[in-house]
Amino acid sequence: MTQSLDISHAANADRASCVKENLAGIGFDALKKTLEDRGIEPKKVNMRARQLWRWVYHYGVRDFSGMTDIAKAQRAEFEDWFELKRPEITEALVSVDGTRKWLIEYGPNTEAETVFIPDVGRAGALCVSSQVGCTLNCSFCHTGTQKLVRNLTAAEIVRQVMVARDALEEWPTSNENRKLTNIVFMGMGEPLYNLDNVAEAIDTISHNEGISFGRRRITVSTAGVAPLIPELGRRTNAMLAISLHATNDDLRNELVPINKKYPLKELFEAIREYPDLGNSKKVTFEYVMLKGVNDSVAEAKDLLRLLRGTPAKINLIPFNPWPGSQYECSDWETIENFAEVLNRAGYSSPIRTPRGRDILAACGQLRSESVKQKASDRRKAELAAKAAAEGTAAE
Repeated sequence: MTQSLDISHAANADRASCVKENLAGIGFDALKKTLEDRGIEPKKVNMRARQLWRWVYHYGVRDFSGMTDIAKAQRAEFEDWFELKRPEITEALVSVDGTRKWLIEYGPNTEAETVFIPDVGRAGALCVSSQVGCTLNCSFCHTGTQKLVRNLTAAEIVRQVMVARDALEEWPTSNENRKLTNIVFMGMGEPLYNLDNVAEAIDTISHNEGISFGRRRITVSTAGVAPLIPELGRRTNAMLAISLHATNDDLRNELVPINKKYPLKELFEAIREYPDLGNSKKVTFEYVMLKGVNDSVAEAKDLLRLLRGTPAKINLIPFNPWPGSQYECSDWETIENFAEVLNRAGYSSPIRTPRGRDILAACGQLRSESVKQKASDRRKAELAAKAAAEGTAAE
């Protein structure tokens, strides 16, 4: 007897003309909707969605033939309709310290960087990008020198996690011996200027039947888009990080220009509205150490006054140099003295060990060449030049 499928005759007739949809990165509600649109029987939509979800996000499969609890005929239908495609990696670099950076292509002249940092959090952290480029123009940040190309979609954000888990061989999902335990939205772009897609991506990567990252292991960093900070907390329940870097408006206006729009008073009013703050859910304040700019003991004391009443920890970040920067990193003794002031006041204030500097993967160094020349084109040009040089030498 011929095995029946979960689709209507009309949908079956039309399926050949349908464009394949990529399920890698899709959200659960969107997955159910696309199954409904393809003609799956309504009473079976939720079941089929959960089956597909688990194969895509728990097992990380890249071929429908591996979905062994789905009938072969139904798998064939899915293969006609869908694909499980990862984005193209145009450049993959590994630092001497084990940090890994991927330059990922999302379309013509559209690339963003993603960085895996080992030995951060419980085991390792993935720094994901939310935009290609940035609008904020923070003066110490290499990414800020690249104009905004566009927001990344929720699926494109999720695929960064999938690319990393592919490389780290983290499929199927397990809570034991994970190499990647934390997600930080600290890559290219301002996440709150792409909040809808960031929130949807967090829903996908935190889903307990898939990639399954706890929301307390997901941190979203903002330069200070004050009106959207409470909304971020309500929609995502993620941990909050603030890219602070200065203790007064005059200096912060220079270092983080968005401060001109949302000065420190307004920023801290918004922070205090973030849901569920307390000893078990503190705000992380990121403070890059710039020699002779913001690194004095007096400024450490000003920082204490600024943070009073806010459950907080402070990450002190030695400045990571990049080509053309006007700043230098503070001396190590200066950083330690700054940290000591904070520690004596009872604040956790670790000094972040610079990671991935040799491949420009450290904090503040990310910058794709999307607005100039794609990495794939650069590589082709380099190979052509090499071939031409070898031909000349042979002559």
